[in-house]
This record gives sequence, C-alpha cells and structure tokens, in this order.
Amino acid sequence: MSALAILDLGYGNVESVRLGFVRLGAEPVLVRDRRAVENAERLVVPGVGHAGYAMERLEAHGLVDALKARVRPTLGICVGMQLLFEASDECERPLLGLLPGRVAALSSSPTTPVPHMGWTRVKDVAAGVGLEQDEQLYFAHSFAAPESPYSVASMLYAGRHAAAVRKDNLWGAQFHPERSSAPGARYLEAFLAS
Repeated sequence: MSALAILDLGYGNVESVRLGFVRLGAEPVLVRDRRAVENAERLVVPGVGHAGYAMERLEAHGLVDALKARVRPTLGICVGMQLLFEASDECERPLLGLLPGRVAALSSSPTTPVPHMGWTRVKDVAAGVGLEQDEQLYFAHSFAAPESPYSVASMLYAGRHAAAVRKDNLWGAQFHPERSSAPGARYLEAFLAS
C-alpha cells in the first residue's frame, strides 16, 4: 500500500504536485491503475486542463467507481477538485458527484479577466486545513465550484466561490497548493496529517 499516491493519467500538473509533497519530506508514488487507487492510504487527483478530458481519462482507466468508493483521504487539486462535484459548465459529461453542485464558468470583466491567474486572498477559512484568513494563494482557472456547507475557504473573484472544500475524507483545493508558498505547504501538511 502506498502512503501517498498521485494519480497520473497523462494530463495536468502531476510533476509540480509531486515536487510539492517531496519538499515536505513525503515520498509520493505515481499511480494509474484501479488497485493502486483503491489501496492508497492517501490519494491526490491533480489537474490542469479540461474537466471533460479528465473524466474521459478516469473512465478509460476504469477509475470512476474506485474514486467514488474511497474512504481514505483524497485530495483534488484545481480540475481535480472540480471533478468531485456533480457537473460542470465545461462539459456535458457527469462528474464524480461526491459533492453537490455544479462548477460554473467565471464571468470575465475588465477587473476580473478569465482565466483567473495569480494570487488571491481567501476568506472564511475553517480550522484544520492549514490556511489562515486573508492569506494569498495562487490560482489558475476559468471555472469555479460554488460555495456550500463543505467550503472551508472562499475566494472573491468574478463573484464568490469555493477556494477549498472538505467533506469527511474528501479534500479539494481550487488553488494550487504546490505553487502557493508557505500557506500552500501548510495546506498539504494538513492533508498529510488527516
């Protein structure tokens, strides 16, 4: 059993996420098969890109049911977090449905260009996730999940959205903890300690 596994399906920010954990002293392994997903003590679903393509890769590798059945800590980053929800404006395909709600496209304006790329402060931070009120985290996205009872941090950019979510064993970060300096490192440490 791997203590920390990172799902590697040939898309996204796998290497930067791996290095983020290595900097903390962890020894993540890259996985892509059902048994490894089922057996990992902690699993990370990274992502940069298109939610529809990510779901297509999960389905092609037979991982959808394995992800839905996980009871151990699981962290979705960026698109990986969005996949935890029921649906997305980005694609017709249903997502994992582990959290209620639909991921929506960010609305572009002169003051909030899309994609949202850069540092943004977080609000309404819950205890136990390694983050603090008003810390700046690094974001790179065009779609965002709604706030819900599972939001553990919120962001204000083209509206108000979930910056991070948590439900039991499920963790999600719309921001990139591996690129968010000390606050991101604390978030990853909190996940490793969960």
